[in-house]
Amino acid sequence: MKPRDVVERSTIMWRRLDIPGAEVAELTFNGGAPTLSGVVVVAHDARPCRLDYHIDCDEAWQTTTVRIDGHLGGVPVTLDLLRSPDHSWRSNGNLIPMLQGCVDVDLGFSPVTNLLPVRRLSPALGRRVEVRAAWVRFPELTLEVLDQAYTRVDATTYLYESAGGAFRRHLSVNAVGFVVDYPDYWRAESATIHPDHVPNEVTP
Repeated sequence: MKPRDVVERSTIMWRRLDIPGAEVAELTFNGGAPTLSGVVVVAHDARPCRLDYHIDCDEAWQTTTVRIDGHLGGVPVTLDLLRSPDHSWRSNGNLIPMLQGCVDVDLGFSPVTNLLPVRRLSPALGRRVEVRAAWVRFPELTLEVLDQAYTRVDATTYLYESAGGAFRRHLSVNAVGFVVDYPDYWRAESATIHPDHVPNEVTP
């Protein structure tokens, strides 16, 4: 019998702080292209919800495909997103013109996608970078453009801003780029780091 290929994973488990909930996520690579996948379970408006997600990126950490499956209080939901090389987006096969130019996806129910601009842009200390993300709102799973900014405060801290600066949080990240402390919303309970997933410029 041929042995199964060993997949190199970095993993993390978060606890939700503002409502009951938890999440487990993992980072893997297919060649040089990263994939983020995980499962979120939360109680929203007293309804149990489960969302499984799978995000494929190209080697430059640009989102290429997103798949979300699960249920909101027992009601099934599915969302398929596709970003083309010209930065146009389709949702369940339908072109979404307002998302033109977005590079990252931002899952409104998870801290996992903050990793994408952190790894893609890797700003120097003190530098502020701006990004436009395709934001998946929760619980509606509708799509909007979300303008964001990340300022590198120190080796493992970023000032995150959105809504024109109306929303601001200092995010702590680990050596892989996973957020480990998202004040008021998420905190990491445990994590594993594969050494091959640590970029040279990140200091634990």
